[in-house]
Amino acid sequence: MSLSMEDSRIRISRLGFALVLIVAAVSAADNGGANAEAASRCNADLSKVIPETFGDTSKMVCKPVWNSYVIQYSQTKDNVVTIVVSAEYTSGWVGMAFSKDGMMLNASSMVGWISKEGQANVKQYYLKGFEQSAVVPDKGDLPLTKVPAFVALQGATIYIAFQLKFASLLARQPVLLAYGTKYPTKNHLLYPHDDKTSIMFDFSAVSASAASVPAPALDEISQAKHSHGILGLIGWGLFLPFGAIAARYFKHHDPLWYYLHVSIQFVGFILGVAAVILGASLYNRIHAHFPTHRGIGIFVLVLSILQVLAIVARPDKGSKVRKYWNWYHHWVGRIALFFGNLNIVLGMQIGKAGSEWKTGYIFLLGTVLATTIVLEVLARQKESHDSDILPAFQPNSHE
Repeated sequence: MSLSMEDSRIRISRLGFALVLIVAAVSAADNGGANAEAASRCNADLSKVIPETFGDTSKMVCKPVWNSYVIQYSQTKDNVVTIVVSAEYTSGWVGMAFSKDGMMLNASSMVGWISKEGQANVKQYYLKGFEQSAVVPDKGDLPLTKVPAFVALQGATIYIAFQLKFASLLARQPVLLAYGTKYPTKNHLLYPHDDKTSIMFDFSAVSASAASVPAPALDEISQAKHSHGILGLIGWGLFLPFGAIAARYFKHHDPLWYYLHVSIQFVGFILGVAAVILGASLYNRIHAHFPTHRGIGIFVLVLSILQVLAIVARPDKGSKVRKYWNWYHHWVGRIALFFGNLNIVLGMQIGKAGSEWKTGYIFLLGTVLATTIVLEVLARQKESHDSDILPAFQPNSHE
């Protein structure tokens, strides 16, 4: 039996490793294709898309920056900066914002979209808050010139061009990039973005390579936030719930259930700890102030550590205190799972997560709940069936 279990573990490990390779290969292929398409735009003739009023576009510095986004720019001796931002487009809106600190609050953005009727629209927005009504159209601090902003769709690529006049040379500048797949309202209010990023971009660079160096600190922060969310989502939304399910519904497969439970919970614990450590680092790095999210994270971490220590101190089955230990272990685990998932929801609200994050979490939560319901029904049916079976021998009540 031990040999069979060992073979099963080896097969599972190989299968998992193969799946990881397949996912990585597909992801790399997709990213490679997107990067190649974006880079090809740097060799395209912008004069066929952008009006002559924006000047000579052939000498613009061109830099692929994020996903399918490409920024092209030029800057004159009079500190007039011409910017063309392009990206793949299917629906909704595409935007680029100038920020003072790399954050959305109080930033000014240029947003463009092509309506369902084919009408081109481009507007400046002032991001004075996070609510839809606080993203105000036709407001902002961007020093636009008299050259009208321009937006056009060529094939599957949208181009947004605008010109700014500064008092001095524009150099390193925090830039926000975002897009949403829903069209703005009739009043030009924007629906929440589906994805976004922050980068530090150097508009004084004379080459594409110089535009991205040194050290894009804001992009690193964005990546750290992304990693923090992924670790928490997988740890507390996937591994730890299924580790608890293994303990509750598979005890008739002894001792396999125990090894599954401990192994899955250990992976979930490590992911959860990594999420907390990364979150603490981010908290100090960006001077965030989210005491509820931080407090719940620390509380859940403490409960997780207590659960690990409880495994070490687990009494024997014959011990008189074993039932009390079971109560403690079960309820501490349930409380930790509840607050862990509550913190995931809170984190998505704080981070203004896009629809893909919410959809992913709803899918994980739905999978956990559906699995629990099915296994609970099967377990109760088995109990009912076992209780209906009469013993093979019953004593005579008259004797």
